[in-house]
Amino acid sequence: MAQEIATLAGGCFWCTEAVYQNLRGVTSVESGYIGGSLPDPTYEQVCSGSTGHAEAIRVTFDPDVISYADLLDIFFATHDPTTLNRQGNDIGTQYRSAIFPHSPEQAEQARAGIERAQADQSAPIVTAIEADAPWYPAEDYHQKYWDRVGDRNPYCMAVIPPKLAKLRKGFAERIEA
Repeated sequence: MAQEIATLAGGCFWCTEAVYQNLRGVTSVESGYIGGSLPDPTYEQVCSGSTGHAEAIRVTFDPDVISYADLLDIFFATHDPTTLNRQGNDIGTQYRSAIFPHSPEQAEQARAGIERAQADQSAPIVTAIEADAPWYPAEDYHQKYWDRVGDRNPYCMAVIPPKLAKLRKGFAERIEA
């Protein structure tokens, strides 16, 4: 089985992770930090907005089952790529919409994904395509957050179910049974 990695930042990583963890062809989803200047940052440091990191997810997937383009289409359908440094009430560069390609081919597909997604948006997409950078896994208590405690977190209950509804509506064939 071939494996590739996609690194995506679409606001709160708890919310983004929940979208990708039950997709066919996705073997793992890890929440973490990327794109900043401080080595091995903590959640508190990233939340301060002073490190330059984005909350992001690293998706390991089998491209024979789900393509990078499919992952990008899901990304654009399940977060707001038109708000700069913000997703809903989460404000700051750590919540930016960004794609971190791992190859020139992924960078080309990211540009194509933005073009495809723009047709569904009334405002310009501000998603950045940023250079791949060191990846720092988030602390253990952030991993698989929705599955473990999300339904007891009012923030998650307000944000994640609408994302999952969009996923089911537009990509039902991609979800594990």
